[in-house]
Amino acid sequence: MTLEITEARSASKNGLDPYRLFPADSTTRGLAFALYESVKDLPIVSPHGHTDPRWYAENEAFPDPAQLFIVPDHYVFRMLFSQGIDLAALGVPRSGEGWSETDSRRIWRIFAENFHLFRATPSRMWIEHSFQELFGWTKRISAETADEAYDHIADCLARPEFRPRALFERFNIEVIATTESPLDELKWHRQIRESGWHGRVVTAYRPDAVVDPEFEGFAANIEKFGELTGENTATWQGYLNAHRIRRDYFKSFGATSTDHGHATARTEDLSAAAADELFQKALKGTCTREEADTFRGHMLTEMARMSLDDGLVLQIHPGSHRNHSSAIMAGFGRDKGFDIPTQTNYVDALKPLLEAVGLEKNLSIILFTLDETAYSRELAPMAGVYPTLKLGPAWWFYDSPEGMRRFRELTTETAGFYNTVGFNDDTRAFCSIPARHDVARRVDCAYLASLVTSGRLDEDEAYEVAHDLTYRLVKQAYRL
Repeated sequence: MTLEITEARSASKNGLDPYRLFPADSTTRGLAFALYESVKDLPIVSPHGHTDPRWYAENEAFPDPAQLFIVPDHYVFRMLFSQGIDLAALGVPRSGEGWSETDSRRIWRIFAENFHLFRATPSRMWIEHSFQELFGWTKRISAETADEAYDHIADCLARPEFRPRALFERFNIEVIATTESPLDELKWHRQIRESGWHGRVVTAYRPDAVVDPEFEGFAANIEKFGELTGENTATWQGYLNAHRIRRDYFKSFGATSTDHGHATARTEDLSAAAADELFQKALKGTCTREEADTFRGHMLTEMARMSLDDGLVLQIHPGSHRNHSSAIMAGFGRDKGFDIPTQTNYVDALKPLLEAVGLEKNLSIILFTLDETAYSRELAPMAGVYPTLKLGPAWWFYDSPEGMRRFRELTTETAGFYNTVGFNDDTRAFCSIPARHDVARRVDCAYLASLVTSGRLDEDEAYEVAHDLTYRLVKQAYRL
């Protein structure tokens, strides 16, 4: 063990292990550490996520530790729910009537008493990183330390240096993208722009509410879509024009990408007449499930064609059976931890889109998956040949050290590094952003070190690749 490793470990013996996620053998570990040291302080580029733009617009203090770490974070409350703890007891608001806990200290105590449930999970790593690096709290959370930790963090949150804009700058965020519906007026983005603050917060166009016939209130959404754009969205051409208008509006607030959270990766390339026929059925609410899926698939191809015109990067996030529990959906609404990964086909599903635009060099499509079996069999070979395709990083359930490592092992052999897009955190949990990026940097550096020590990559190349995976590729892929 090198002197640097010994000193670093001694200096942080009461906190996080500085060599976490690095290989066990000293040679590879030392190189991984050196690679990490070369990139750990690079700015954070967060090109896709779900933080609330209102935070940056109003710049008000976060309310309390429970509202910051527990109530909005489905990674946290789904684990607690799996052990029989009611979502309402954790303060998760109900969709309609019914009790939900409002005493944040009580919510925090439940979390602290059950913190052992997060052992060896990425959630624990993110939480402890935030506690230590951001709030200076190094004790383990437990029933015994719950109130002390709550008071310590609450005291921090009351200070100006813990307001959203101050944290944005402290986290060294160069740019962050939020995600909004086409029906969103982007008032918070406007307020950010007019405030004179120099933090770069951009939006992303997420059209699910107006491209998915099975989205609640679809017909009413289309009507509002028309009101916002001045287009007759009861007609096929008016509907497409409305998309073009809103995409341009989103671009005026910094958008460089669109995002599509469809259940499958299915695409279609229908005639205008066939697409119009399905659209009219969707407006009337008479689409079958198959027809709704066909329409969503066609709209991915339409969005790709629009991207050829306006330059927006197209992200496809398929493979989640969303809101798997109808009872939780009815009681608490969307995004409550019951989105479950499913098997996903890409080769056949994407063929209509790729036949239409797959060879276009100026189009960028980023593919994500919740089906790891598709990495080496489908996704890497496709991204390794189609100039339009790039692979998004390990996502959601696989945004973990193991998931990131598997992603590199299963895709590099066919797609290389340069058909991937670096890392994005895709989070609602603001304080976890630096922790998540730190994990990604550590895992990538560990993987690169193993390639060097096994004779597959030169050391000088590893330093260059580490920088590319951390910073350059994400800016290039998302046109930031």
